[in-house]
Amino acid sequence: MNRLMRKVLLSLARNAWLRERLPRLPFMQRAVRRFMPGEDAEDALQAAVDLQVLGIGTLYTRLGENLTEIAQAQAVADHYLALLERIRSAEIDGEISVKPTQLGLDVDEDACFELLRTLAAAAEAQGSCLWIDMEDSSYVDRTLDLYQRLRASHPRTGICLQAYLRRTAKDVERLLPIGPAIRLVKGAYDEPKQVAFRTRKEVDANFLGIAVTLLRESRTRPIRLGLGTHDVELVEQIAGHAAAAGIGKGAFEVQMLYGIRAKEQRRLARSGYRVQVLIAYGAAWYPWYMRRLAERPANVLFALRQLLPG
Repeated sequence: MNRLMRKVLLSLARNAWLRERLPRLPFMQRAVRRFMPGEDAEDALQAAVDLQVLGIGTLYTRLGENLTEIAQAQAVADHYLALLERIRSAEIDGEISVKPTQLGLDVDEDACFELLRTLAAAAEAQGSCLWIDMEDSSYVDRTLDLYQRLRASHPRTGICLQAYLRRTAKDVERLLPIGPAIRLVKGAYDEPKQVAFRTRKEVDANFLGIAVTLLRESRTRPIRLGLGTHDVELVEQIAGHAAAAGIGKGAFEVQMLYGIRAKEQRRLARSGYRVQVLIAYGAAWYPWYMRRLAERPANVLFALRQLLPG
């Protein structure tokens, strides 16, 4: 049932007709507030202030993908440059994460790289980090190529990898020589079984194996690892493996989405884990929101409750 629900929701995420109409509905606007504090950068920054008091860092992404004009991509880059300046001025412990297709990868790969390089330099100048998000499996090779090119001149950059893809363990091996920063997530796109593991047991096992490999490698390489999951039991299992190898909690971060398992975020921070919350914002939230619903049945129940009056 869960797999069927996931497949339906991911199909809805790709539906252009629904993407145009559903975000206008009040119940959808109420429901999405669970996952994002608002559509403006100001909303995201205000939420970050409250989190920073709790010792929790933040990561920002402006929603949107698959832009079709370089002028649009330049506008996105300009937005992130302004956001970095606002983060610096507010003395917030924050980083940014961008999708390559939001910077024109579908249009001009070289132009996309130049925009990434501009953002990486700006983040680096203020002691921050630029993260490159991962999209569906058709973009993995190009995204890895962009990251390796960028990392050669800008070490304060990271990339997101998805544990449900069968290829990811080999992709990690490919990146190890450059001492990468990796945000490891389970994965949120609808992929065929030839490309991705389909059961939670398989995905969790791959996530665990990759995370432990990266932690062990971090003893001899400058690797940064972020565990991008709300599965606290899996996080603690990984921490147990790390402790057995003499690796402390400070060797990795727990990276969760704004509004999901907030109590656990605070508990983990109090327990000595390094916690970072990804805050998404922007008007183009519909496909992103549907993918969040697809990740956990509990998210769907929350959304359905927004249909109730009052």
